[in-house]
Amino acid sequence: MKDNIYSVTEVNKYIKNMMEQDFFLSKVSIRGEISNLKRHSSGHIYLTIKDDGAALPAVIFASYARCITVDLKEGMKVVVTGNVDIYEKTGNCQIYIKTVEDDGIGILYKKYQELKERLEDSGMFDPMYKKPIPKYVKKVGIVTSPTGAAIQDIINISTRRNPYVQLILAPALVQGEDAAKSIAEGIRRLNETDVDVIIVGRGGGSLEDLWAFNEEVVADAIFKSAIPIISAVGHETDFTIADFVSDLRAPTPSAAAELSVYSIEELEKELLGQSDRLKALIDGKLERVKRISAQYSEVLEKLSPKNMVLQRKHDVARAADRLEILIKDKLNDRRNSLKILVTKLDGLSPLKKLSEGYAVVETKGHVITGIDAVDIGDEISVHLLDGDISANVSGKHKEKR
Repeated sequence: MKDNIYSVTEVNKYIKNMMEQDFFLSKVSIRGEISNLKRHSSGHIYLTIKDDGAALPAVIFASYARCITVDLKEGMKVVVTGNVDIYEKTGNCQIYIKTVEDDGIGILYKKYQELKERLEDSGMFDPMYKKPIPKYVKKVGIVTSPTGAAIQDIINISTRRNPYVQLILAPALVQGEDAAKSIAEGIRRLNETDVDVIIVGRGGGSLEDLWAFNEEVVADAIFKSAIPIISAVGHETDFTIADFVSDLRAPTPSAAAELSVYSIEELEKELLGQSDRLKALIDGKLERVKRISAQYSEVLEKLSPKNMVLQRKHDVARAADRLEILIKDKLNDRRNSLKILVTKLDGLSPLKKLSEGYAVVETKGHVITGIDAVDIGDEISVHLLDGDISANVSGKHKEKR
């Protein structure tokens, strides 16, 4: 049985104790380049400080992160100050950073800025060259690694949104020395097909991991593509050169699938809504046509020869009725006038006078109106109501007035 056997915990504690007692490690400043920068929701910042020969994990706790004024970016050259210690649970050695000073831009970041400025000056980023992304696609081309998480995310999202859209993969390396050429070749191959849109991308990573998407050969292939391209490099905050050249940038491969593949469910809802609106428009149009038709029918009915004849018949009938009334009124007026005249005539009638005891006396065919019209001995005729009397004048007596 060996006596000098220790547990992992005991060894890690011993190393931690030794490091805490080391004056050099208690406060050390290190110059290096930022890599694998990640900001946690808790406020902690995790990164790696590296140079050409080695790398050292680092963490900035939220209490110190709030006091850092330097805008940390991938590839930055910095001088960090803190204490180097061991994390007991894993045995990993790391530096706990308290302050950060900018020590210039890293080589990769400098190359990135130079290429970005040159391509921007050449017009590659100009919005006038951006091609619109088709709303309803049938085929989607994808340039990415066939084994990465990006292709699985795109397949899952696309299938969920629309299983009828065909996905065509152009396998490519997305990291390493030959990745840029592989990505550019994938774009060229898909341009020889009939895909409607191309997604170019990969999952997230450090500036080094994503560097293939900052190469000019990839930017040139994207710019020359006749098919619209969506860049989908899995990082939220920083942009790659591919993002600037592409027709549309998506923050993740999943978002690219959302942007390129239309939802069949949303399309069905939209079509139903359009159908309802179209039906309402048609119903409204038919109702207006019916009203106008009814108005025209009414006008045509009024203007039709048959209706005009009927109208004239009605007019003649009404005129006949008015004429009949006028005639009746006129006849009544004449009857009343005649009655008045008859009454007057009746008052002047000789027969009426005769009926009252008067008589008409004639001699020699002439009515005797005075005594001078006859002589003594003349024969006279006396006409009464019921007959005539013949007589001779035996005397005359003239009245004095």
